[in-house]
Amino acid sequence: MLRLLAPAMTSKIKIRMALFALLGLALGQTWAQTVSPVIVEYKGRADGKFALINDTTSPMVVILEPKSFTITRDGAGIFRPLDPDIHLELSAMSVKLAPQETYYIFYKATAKTYPAWFSIYSTFARPKHEGMLDIHLMLPHTVYLMQKGPLKANEVHVQDVAYDPAKHKIICDLENEGQDLGRVQDMHATGEHAFASDPIGFPLLPGSPRHVEIEWKGSTPPHELSIQFEHFTLKRPIENHTE
Repeated sequence: MLRLLAPAMTSKIKIRMALFALLGLALGQTWAQTVSPVIVEYKGRADGKFALINDTTSPMVVILEPKSFTITRDGAGIFRPLDPDIHLELSAMSVKLAPQETYYIFYKATAKTYPAWFSIYSTFARPKHEGMLDIHLMLPHTVYLMQKGPLKANEVHVQDVAYDPAKHKIICDLENEGQDLGRVQDMHATGEHAFASDPIGFPLLPGSPRHVEIEWKGSTPPHELSIQFEHFTLKRPIENHTE
C-alpha cells in the first residue's frame, strides 16, 4: 500500500500553489519543469513510468502525491485522497533534481474494479527559500485503468444540441449512462461553407454528464454536430435558437 503525505503537508502544498497562481506570474517567475507524459491509458493494471524534467539551472525538490478525482459537468477536476480500492506502488515519494536533470518515476497500479483513474501530482520547489515567497509548482500525471471492453454508443446520451446566435456558440450536453469509461476524441460541427472543431478531447467518466460549448464563426447557423469516440461517432442535428 502507498503511504500518502500527512494532512499538514497537503495543506501547505495547497497554500503554496495558491501563492504561485496569485503572485508567481506577476513577478515574472520563469518555470521550466515538466511532467511527461501528462495522460496515459492502460487496459486493466498499469506498469508504467513518467519523467520529472528540470530544465532550469537551479536544483529542485519534488514531492509526489497521488489523488483520486471526479470531473464536474463543466470539466473541472475535484481532487481527493487516493481511493482505497486503488493499489499504487511508486518507486519514490520525493526526489531531488539537479539542474538540467530528468528523473523517471516507475509505478504499478491495480484496482478492485475497472475502470479506475487517478492522478499523481508532482510538486516542484527550490530547496532554499528565495526572498519572501515559497513558490511551488504542481504538475499532474493522470492514469486511466480501462475496462476490458470499450464504451458503447448506446451508453452515451446526447441532449440539448443547439446553436446560440447571441454567443456564436454550439451548446451540447452529454451523459455517460453506463459503467464503462470512454474518451471523446473530437467534436466538430458543419454548416454551409463553414466548419468548427474542438479537437482537444476529454474523458467521459461512468455515470457522469459533460457540458460542451464550441465557438462557431460561420455566417449562417450550423446544421450537424459529430462527436467522435474511439470506436463510434455520434451525429446529431443542431437546433437553432432565434436571437
